[in-house]
Amino acid sequence: MHRSLLVRLLAVSVLVAVCAIAATAWLASTTTSGAIQQEQGQALSDDSKIYQGILGYASTHPNWGGVGRLVTAYAQITGHRVALTTPNRVPIADSAPKADPLPNKASAVVDPLAVDPGLVANATADRIDVGAVGPFKLNADDVGFLAALASRVLTCVQNRTGSGTITTAPNGRPSVVSSDAYSLFNCKENNLEQPVKTEQTALDQLDKLVNDCLSRQHHEPVAVQLDFGWTPLPAVRSSLTPEPSAAQSGPVPAQANVPDPAVQSCITSSRHEQLTPYVSPPALLFITTSNGAATPATFSLSRENKIRVAGVAGGVLLLTIAFTVLAGARLIRPLRALTGAARRMGEGDVTARVDVKSKDEIGRLAVAFNNMSENRERLEATRKAMVSDIAHELRTPLSNIRGWLEATQDGISTLDDELVTSLLEEALHLQHIVDDLQDLSMADAGKLRVHPEPVSGADILAQVAAAHTPRAAAADVTLSVDTENRLDLVADPVRLRQAIDNLVSNALRATPAGGTVALRGRREGVEAVFEIADTGIGIDPDDLPRVFDRFWRADKSRTRQSGGSGLGLAIVRQLAEAHGGSAGATSIPGQGSTFTLRFPLSPDD
Repeated sequence: MHRSLLVRLLAVSVLVAVCAIAATAWLASTTTSGAIQQEQGQALSDDSKIYQGILGYASTHPNWGGVGRLVTAYAQITGHRVALTTPNRVPIADSAPKADPLPNKASAVVDPLAVDPGLVANATADRIDVGAVGPFKLNADDVGFLAALASRVLTCVQNRTGSGTITTAPNGRPSVVSSDAYSLFNCKENNLEQPVKTEQTALDQLDKLVNDCLSRQHHEPVAVQLDFGWTPLPAVRSSLTPEPSAAQSGPVPAQANVPDPAVQSCITSSRHEQLTPYVSPPALLFITTSNGAATPATFSLSRENKIRVAGVAGGVLLLTIAFTVLAGARLIRPLRALTGAARRMGEGDVTARVDVKSKDEIGRLAVAFNNMSENRERLEATRKAMVSDIAHELRTPLSNIRGWLEATQDGISTLDDELVTSLLEEALHLQHIVDDLQDLSMADAGKLRVHPEPVSGADILAQVAAAHTPRAAAADVTLSVDTENRLDLVADPVRLRQAIDNLVSNALRATPAGGTVALRGRREGVEAVFEIADTGIGIDPDDLPRVFDRFWRADKSRTRQSGGSGLGLAIVRQLAEAHGGSAGATSIPGQGSTFTLRFPLSPDD
């Protein structure tokens, strides 16, 4: 039984520990992953900002000569070390030139003609940075001319739709943007959509480069447009005027911009050749922490970390099991002691006790068990004493009756009236003991029934006094009655008189000649109080709590000639409690005793 309880405790503790470890590990990993992801997101944001800033510089400068100040500025803003080197790792600029050596792997390659799509959100398909405009950058005259055209178009669009904006391309070309394509089409200025002189010159240069490339591949020539799309020739573009040719101003041929890998490849390679003199050469970008370590890229739980986490979890689980075993053993030990004591008590050992060493629930259980054991031992002792007293009380009259009958049978004694009277007294005494025992057994079983009815307390006291007056006179004891005129209550008159009669009988036996026995009745709150006071020998204070116990006598040497069966006071208490009342006693040794009965008054009072 104990082993199974310990196993259950261990199983529950292990389950709780496993759940706690799993929850803690999940919470820790989630929190850590979230923090790392947040840190990574910030690092990636910083890296992208630095990359795009330096890329913008490279797209508009033919060399890296003045990039040092930009590198230093980004290092101060982000708190990282920023360094640029050539592809051969020759230093170009470094925010911390005297720091630790750079990592083996660069954070990114800065090349305006081959941008990193992971760091540039609006990267084009050919991966050429939109800021690398080279010969397509407009001069002030071109910008002014196109701005005037764009302003007229915007005014027209706004008059039609109430909305519209002007956007400017990296090379300085303005364009009108509107959500209403129909209004924009009706308000367009042809000159706004056509290349200006600067752009036309750059397009002519690009056309030559592209067609030379296509010629080497035996491909038909094409004409490159401002958006770096293309149309097949013959398409005439004049290098002397911005006015469009018929082919350019008319509808685009159906075959225009049909996907052709050869054409697109030549356009991309030609743009590289055209822009190379205007942009900085490729460079390696290093973004590290202040101590030179590379910024984190991704988070992964390595095999070593997995082993470490598993080891910690296993250690916690072992500690939990060890603690559970120790705690369970400490918990089981007093339970085992309680079980052993209960088993001994079941086998008849009423002295079984357990040591109380704690004040927790088990300690309180042990105290309750000890109290139960003590009560059982006391009840067992009382039971044995009661059986002995009953045997003694019954043996004496039975022995007398048997002795006189045997003497009469043997002819030693004559069965005259005096002997018959003596035998009748013994039989009546036996009957009295049996009746008292029956009343007590009924009370113990909860079957002592009373039949309450309205009665007068004064009349009951008067009747009891009248019944005991001859006996009091014979003993030279004064019997008095003192009661209120109206002392009504609801009680069984027979049982109430029986209780008071027992108290008066005991008082007369305990009072010597010349003494007094007073019967008093009064109202006290909602109770009727009856007192039987005598001037007898009194009761010792140590014996007073036991006066209502069965077969108890203050004078152990008192016989049935000088005392009753020892059941009268026990019956008095049972009768009082059956009426919802109580019985009590006070005494002063050598001066007398007072027995008190309390009964509820009539509801009408």
